[in-house]
Amino acid sequence: MTKTLGELAKHINAELIGDANCEITGVATLQSACDGQLSFLANSTYRQYLADTKASAVIVSKSDADACPQAALIVNDPYYAYARVAALFAKVAAVVPGIHGTVVVGENCHIDPTARIDAYVVMGDRVSIGPRTHIYSGCAIGNDVQLGASCCVYSNVNIYDKTQIGDRVIIHSGVVIGSDGFGFANHEHRWHKVPQLGHVIVGDDVDIGANTTIDCGALDDTIIETGVKLDNQIQVGHNVRIGAHTVVAGCTGIAGSTKIGRGCIIGGAAMIAGHLELTDGVVLTGGAMITNSIRTPGIYSSGTSFMEHRAWQKNVARFRHLDELTRRVKALEEQEKNHE
Repeated sequence: MTKTLGELAKHINAELIGDANCEITGVATLQSACDGQLSFLANSTYRQYLADTKASAVIVSKSDADACPQAALIVNDPYYAYARVAALFAKVAAVVPGIHGTVVVGENCHIDPTARIDAYVVMGDRVSIGPRTHIYSGCAIGNDVQLGASCCVYSNVNIYDKTQIGDRVIIHSGVVIGSDGFGFANHEHRWHKVPQLGHVIVGDDVDIGANTTIDCGALDDTIIETGVKLDNQIQVGHNVRIGAHTVVAGCTGIAGSTKIGRGCIIGGAAMIAGHLELTDGVVLTGGAMITNSIRTPGIYSSGTSFMEHRAWQKNVARFRHLDELTRRVKALEEQEKNHE
């Protein structure tokens, strides 16, 4: 595919500096781009690469345009603009309709004639598959599952009974949706399984990364709202609700019955305890451990940053005496008051 800079500027509503007829055949990073490719600068920290890039043009913000010797597409949000341009050049093959001969289809299923079902997919009864949805090989889909339009379900995904999935949802390999939540009752020193009777509802335009697990609700449903983006290897416990357009980075654990608001950003390996509420617009930095509800939008962190090992050992030793040191400081403050 070839696009002119003029066409791309119109597509992303950019101010163009340079030759509108310059032909662009693809996108690349500033360091690896060559003639005929378009790059972008989303972070001014890396503006020194503008001087040496071989890209024919660069998407930049107005504040970085003066440092760009190449043709420039000037926008308010270079990364978003790049995403829109990259989508033009991404080679996404159209879904070729059809059902492979090895597919097992249960009773009373509805598969849209424009959908594609690859080899060795197994479906339960009363499954509904929407238009242009592509289910890759080896997936298992339970009874009464509903999959919307233009979904992409990669190989070896397991979707349990009565899961509802909206339109344009991408589910990567190894994902499990609707497995039992971690519910056990202790009686006389033994654990007894609590039946998990809820299901999972996934909204439109959701991405679910590889090997992520979303447990079904214990009674109410587990809900992933519209536009949520889940990275790889995330655990979503039963009855969790994740608000629209929240993003969660890899290896995060969200315990049962926690409610996360809209537009939140959860850093990698964050751990969120159960039965909490995080309001809209919360940002958790990587590795944060959240044990209380967050009522005010903002950026939250926990834990200690890395340091040289010996310094860390010394600080750990001091930390163990923190309570004793606090009592000594209070005692000294009391003595000072008595001398006044």
